[in-house]
Amino acid sequence: MIVNDTTLTGTDMRTTNTLRRAGIALLAATTLTTLPLMATATAAVPGEKPTAAPSRAAHGAGPWHGAWAASPQAPSAPFGPNWSEQGFTNHTVRQIVRVTAGGTAARIELSNRYGTTPLRITGATVARTAEGGAVQAGTVRHLTFGQGRSVTVPMGGTVLSDGVPLRLKALESVTVTLHLAGDTGPATFHHAAGATSYRATGDHRSDVSGAAFRETSSSWYYLTGVEVLGGKAPRRDAIVTFGDSITDGVGATQDADNRYPDELAERLAATGAPRAVLNHGISGNQVVNDTTWAGEKGIERFKKDVLTERGVRTVIVLEGINDIGGSGPDFPGGPTPDVSVERLIDGHRELIRQARAKGIKVIGATLTPIKGSFYDTPANEAKRDAFNEWVRTSGAYDSVVDFDRAVADPADPDRMLPAYDSGDHLHPGDAGYRAMAEALDLDEL
Repeated sequence: MIVNDTTLTGTDMRTTNTLRRAGIALLAATTLTTLPLMATATAAVPGEKPTAAPSRAAHGAGPWHGAWAASPQAPSAPFGPNWSEQGFTNHTVRQIVRVTAGGTAARIELSNRYGTTPLRITGATVARTAEGGAVQAGTVRHLTFGQGRSVTVPMGGTVLSDGVPLRLKALESVTVTLHLAGDTGPATFHHAAGATSYRATGDHRSDVSGAAFRETSSSWYYLTGVEVLGGKAPRRDAIVTFGDSITDGVGATQDADNRYPDELAERLAATGAPRAVLNHGISGNQVVNDTTWAGEKGIERFKKDVLTERGVRTVIVLEGINDIGGSGPDFPGGPTPDVSVERLIDGHRELIRQARAKGIKVIGATLTPIKGSFYDTPANEAKRDAFNEWVRTSGAYDSVVDFDRAVADPADPDRMLPAYDSGDHLHPGDAGYRAMAEALDLDEL
């Protein structure tokens, strides 16, 4: 049997049969709208079959489970040029992510949440990653969407591909390549990927070599999820990490997967029982304020980014430092309204309420040190201390992780330990993110 010009092994043939039995590979691509939350049917696109739009949680209510995720953002360029505002025309975009759970089949999720027009995906492939924008020979799989290689994602919508046989191990990198033949307009993206994405002119979705991919970016575009099927009975009770740039991994080494959620996934894998850790951090995000470039406030996007993930049993919430510091002149994109400690706590209580309503355990995290950073003022430090005291002592959360004390300098607890500091006195570096992951009690997860 030949699939996508690659001969299948016996394992891949068994996976193909599993997909057929599950009705996955032969189903029309499922499209859902994320604004508003209640999904509705989408209008037919000329030349394509109309698709129904159940919620992500309802779709594929079988063995599929998340292995990697990123929260979508509106096009913007707060820290310099990227490809989001202009979008793409006759481009191929190649993106690399590391899955935190393995399987024998894979599918992807693409988002047009912030698109101003329907998004035409001319074609897409998935493969195991090599170096420099290349992929491993013999692993390229052409993805289909309802058996067709092209799909149109409605404005505000999300689409899941059909599944393809592709054996992946936990902590293995996978490369997703999208061909965008037409003019996409501004692109839904995730700004602080901490990973290199590649772009080429023309159709290079099947290329094994990375030679054509001469442009690079440090963001992800349209890609918001990778899901897997099968494997050696992985635990399907996923963990979501929710927060801002410190969850997003700003300050970690580029392309090294050293964010604290990555380090947590490595700790779990080392126990012999890998679990999916899905990172829904957005740099600059706030709990109670919308921002022009860092997305909707946390109490709103939590519904779309966390509560729509299948199989989530635990969420770790680390967010609030941008609410505290956002009213200052150095906040990227301009200052936001001042937030009192009481209002920030009310926002966290709302996140707790939303999670518990879905049966999700909520772990609250203390805010890490800011002394010496551009957020460092006596007023901001007083707010941080008061909020952290509430997290530690209120009993509002099901459990608490004290990230503050995990990375603080014992000789100056308001300052991050220099060995853990990325250099801006706000974001940890690789060692700091490792210390944060080690502060989590795996039994509490």
